[in-house]
Amino acid sequence: MPHLLATLRNVPFETIKAVLENDRAFHASEEMFLEHIWQNADDENEVLFLFRINSIDNTKKLIDRLHTKALEQDPNANLPKMTYLQ
Repeated sequence: MPHLLATLRNVPFETIKAVLENDRAFHASEEMFLEHIWQNADDENEVLFLFRINSIDNTKKLIDRLHTKALEQDPNANLPKMTYLQ
């Protein structure tokens, strides 16, 4: 089962946790299922979250579309770094 590990910096843990909870239905509709969220113990400015996904290709296309749109609206948008795991 493939996974997506996202790393986001400079967003408070509670803020990103609330956003992910709020977006749970959307993510599920895109076959992304939040499994874990962590704050880096060595760097409190870094939050990591793990999704179980059904398709790396489909998820990459979705993320690319969403990140492109976000960068069009704000070229300095703080976007997570995505690592796809097989």
